[in-house]
Amino acid sequence: MAWTETLTDTRNRLRTLYKTIPNVTKGFGAMSKAVKEEGVLDLKTKEYIALGIAVAIRCEACIALHVEMLVKAGATREEIADVLAMTIQMGGGPATMYAGKALECYDELTAA
Repeated sequence: MAWTETLTDTRNRLRTLYKTIPNVTKGFGAMSKAVKEEGVLDLKTKEYIALGIAVAIRCEACIALHVEMLVKAGATREEIADVLAMTIQMGGGPATMYAGKALECYDELTAA
């Protein structure tokens, strides 16, 4: 799987959705912005939580977007792996399968 293609495809689908239901997506965007900017946890910690949820609910597009944000936030492979370990503990076998995908995504997005 090419994770960069997943990101491109996801963004293209989201652009179409945003044009189709702009009021809903603007509201969701405002909520997303507020969650990231407010509160006591830093953005990187919040993205770790989001990645754990994305893996647990098996959303590949979500995995790609949150891994990309974590790469930009300076997350290390070891930190990602620790988050994935906790997600596996909570999510069992299915989370294990998607944790492998998340680590693969990280490796692809950080390959130079």
